[in-house]
Amino acid sequence: MNRILCHILAVFCGVAACPQASACAACFGKSDSPLAYGMNAGIYVLLAVIGSMLGLIASFFVFVSRRAARIAGAELDSTDATV
Repeated sequence: MNRILCHILAVFCGVAACPQASACAACFGKSDSPLAYGMNAGIYVLLAVIGSMLGLIASFFVFVSRRAARIAGAELDSTDATV
């Protein structure tokens, strides 16, 4: 366990000592580079996926609530007819 921790610490220190490893295109100063365009495209794709999934989940709950209301209304109509 101690050996693994030492390896992880050594890799972390190596990455932290190299300033180019932690700078993205926006931080490094070239915001019109292909890296910046790719990063923005990735952000937009992730936003689209998350937004569509949240929309699908919300529409499912709307569907379930409408169906439950329709079934409850049908049960009320059937009990009124038998009384």
